Amino acid sequence: MPDPITLDIPHKLGRAVARERIAGGIGKLADTIPGGTVEEHHWEGDTLMFTVSAMGQRIASKLEVGEAKIHATIDLPPFLALFAEKIRAKLNREAPKLLE
Repeated sequence: MPDPITLDIPHKLGRAVARERIAGGIGKLADTIPGGTVEEHHWEGDTLMFTVSAMGQRIASKLEVGEAKIHATIDLPPFLALFAEKIRAKLNREAPKLLE
């Protein structure tokens, strides 16, 4: 199994506001993965667990919301791991928009 993509997204919103903005933009989460759609999602405390479906693959992901950053972990299946660097670059560009 390939290593997951991890990414820290700094913010100055505080935990509650950051969590609220992510919850309000759940549909945008899949946009960070080309061709993706959010299949399911749920909160475990301040961690959003969600599954994105893309190119016939399921991608388990989570966002851990902290006071000053969000830590994202995306577990790519082997087929999509070929595109890991492109996905990481898009996440770096697009993920901060989830907090706007």
